[in-house]
Amino acid sequence: MLSLVRDLPLTARPRTTGGARVDLLFVADMVERGARVLDVGCGDGELLHILSERRSVDGRGIEISREGVNECVAKGLAVIQGDADTDLDNYPDDAFDYVILSQTLQATRQPRHVLEQMLRIGRRAIVSFPNFGHWKIRLKILLGGRMPPIDNLPYRWYDTPNIHYCTIKDFRDLCIEVGARMERATAHNAGGRPLGFNAPWWFWNLFGDQAVFLLSRKA
Repeated sequence: MLSLVRDLPLTARPRTTGGARVDLLFVADMVERGARVLDVGCGDGELLHILSERRSVDGRGIEISREGVNECVAKGLAVIQGDADTDLDNYPDDAFDYVILSQTLQATRQPRHVLEQMLRIGRRAIVSFPNFGHWKIRLKILLGGRMPPIDNLPYRWYDTPNIHYCTIKDFRDLCIEVGARMERATAHNAGGRPLGFNAPWWFWNLFGDQAVFLLSRKA
């Protein structure tokens, strides 16, 4: 059964009073203690650090930028440089308990292939992404006629790292196409707070700023 909560804050990256990104705490909450984890596109290693502190995981990371890798290594994290679009193919089946892709899916060249590889090499996959179907984005396009830079997506169309504009409904459809089981999903508002009630997908798609999905392979 799919457990759903609504809200969404990924690109704005709101933080708690303790300084941790709210979206990463939602991701960490989905990971079992002591699990083997691969964080794809791990950036500066903040999620790996949270998982190590809170979940005692055996964490590994892959990051495309040399700067990000250097930051992670300086923190004592096991991170290598690599590209999600190509390098996940090199991992064996079921190498990890969880493979995580946080705020990176929309920046990959082959989102479907990346998701399929995540589900191949991990027993479960966790994916978080900004919702490009939010009502503010729709309204800005309708009234302004241009791709809008907004608070949680502060890029112009020509310098954005996001090359595949995905909505919550789009991602749900992709999960169905690749045969992924949606075990749990959350959606959040721009402040990082879950909407806190069940609603149809169209409602999430209209009012969610960000989403986090916990997926597994169908038997």
